[in-house]
Amino acid sequence: MTTSSLPPVLRPADPPRRALTELADRFARDVRGDLEGVHLSGITLATADLRAGEAFVAIQGVNRHGAEFAPTAAEQGAVAIITDAAGADIAASAGLPIIVVDDPRAVLGDLSAWVYGTGAADRLPVLLGTTGTNGKTSVSHLLQGILDQIGVVSGLSSTAERHIAGQVIVSRLTTPEASEMHALLALMRERDVEAVAVEVSAQALSRHRVDGIVFDVAGFTNLSHDHLDDYADMTEYFEAKLPLFTPERARRGVISLDSPFGARVVEHASIPVVTVGTPAIAPDADAAERADWVVTIDDERQNGTVFTLAGPEGRTLTTLVPVIGPHMAANAGLAIVMLLEGGYDWDRIVSALARDGQIMAHLPGRTQFVSGDSGPAVYVDFGHTPDAFEKTLAAVRRVTPGKVLMLFGADGDRDATKRLDMGGAAARGSDIVVVTDHHPRFEDPTSIRQTLLEGARRARPDVEIHEFSPPEDAIVAAVGMVGDGDAILWAGPGHQDYRDIRGQRTPYSARELARRALQAAGWPVPAERHWLNPYTD
Repeated sequence: MTTSSLPPVLRPADPPRRALTELADRFARDVRGDLEGVHLSGITLATADLRAGEAFVAIQGVNRHGAEFAPTAAEQGAVAIITDAAGADIAASAGLPIIVVDDPRAVLGDLSAWVYGTGAADRLPVLLGTTGTNGKTSVSHLLQGILDQIGVVSGLSSTAERHIAGQVIVSRLTTPEASEMHALLALMRERDVEAVAVEVSAQALSRHRVDGIVFDVAGFTNLSHDHLDDYADMTEYFEAKLPLFTPERARRGVISLDSPFGARVVEHASIPVVTVGTPAIAPDADAAERADWVVTIDDERQNGTVFTLAGPEGRTLTTLVPVIGPHMAANAGLAIVMLLEGGYDWDRIVSALARDGQIMAHLPGRTQFVSGDSGPAVYVDFGHTPDAFEKTLAAVRRVTPGKVLMLFGADGDRDATKRLDMGGAAARGSDIVVVTDHHPRFEDPTSIRQTLLEGARRARPDVEIHEFSPPEDAIVAAVGMVGDGDAILWAGPGHQDYRDIRGQRTPYSARELARRALQAAGWPVPAERHWLNPYTD
């Protein structure tokens, strides 16, 4: 896949018709050109996504100002340019009306909400936003799975996918840009979606991608080492999450106490919150036990985790989440409580889960079981932090009678400070470590691998460590090192269907590569329907 084949930006089928003069009255600091009689039907940040009749929002990028693309926008049918003063000078030659604002990115959310009619005062689906380092994608998919089970027409926006009343589109960013997010909400409303699960990254909050949106419920999973390429330290990273738990962003909150930062979110939140705890995985088990809702792990199986959720007024339910690991039970507990806080009836949820015997959710690339009934168990996972490695390896260990092999790489041009810890977590949790490549981007993949290897050797000099490049060779070698009763955890690629190599998206599927390696070694693999949907097994 190349950058030109990115998934499309979704818009309502019946686009709005807004007067440019009214937009200027609400948002402009200055106006250049004649706005009279001009109407717009949407807005976008990218000329590649621009449709005739829309306004092009030009912002200052890292290397270039978006206003340089104003002539292209005009050729594609843009009706106006919205930009800052510097951009207005650059865009003048395009011959379009220009609306000047102080900071186009900062105003984009409110602009988009006004254009698409998706502000806090407008009729919208129930909005359920989840943030945290690990687990926010899983919680979002679990929310949607349960909504479907209770008969609610649902929507989803996650790192992996966008869902609109049954339509599935591959995602671009964890959280879309504000213009795309509001267009997506308008489309969902148009299709009578009742509730939407949204994954909210720290960058989305810092970069105004969810501006103009007030979530009915905001959930917090945990916080651990990640994204220190974007934030100076863990304090700044933590503080980037906090705005989600203010009245400007959400009406209610559900906070997990399974990491030390959960209690700090509760302390800083300025909206009503309830808490969820999983004593089996929380560093402070006593604090987790005192949460409003408590998740207890009842059984760990290769096809999922059985847990009990208990809360106020003696309410309890026991069910299975179709992914291994207590951390996945914790995610499921958080999702259920978020639905309750969003106004969904407890008995309705309990009845649906009892009827189906489990949560019917597909979590793309989250400890996804891709192997057969015999031979090594192979799991493909999206985890890319030391904490995710530790938790997922521990979960795999508990359901594996034999050896555990960890296969992984690291992102290039992303937070390099976590790489030593990633190698260390892999070595401490496995019997065999295999280091390979992931998305090198513009970094030297050899250098990335060397840091991961160093971290593994520092943590456990005695562990068996191998290095293979490219990953196509690494998975073949890994399968050859294990046998029946053993397990391979391939962390990093998860649901993704490409590798980013020097700016090019090269087609690539870890799931399919793992299947081929197993077949070449003589092991059976299930039909595609099963490994894509583990809850159908």
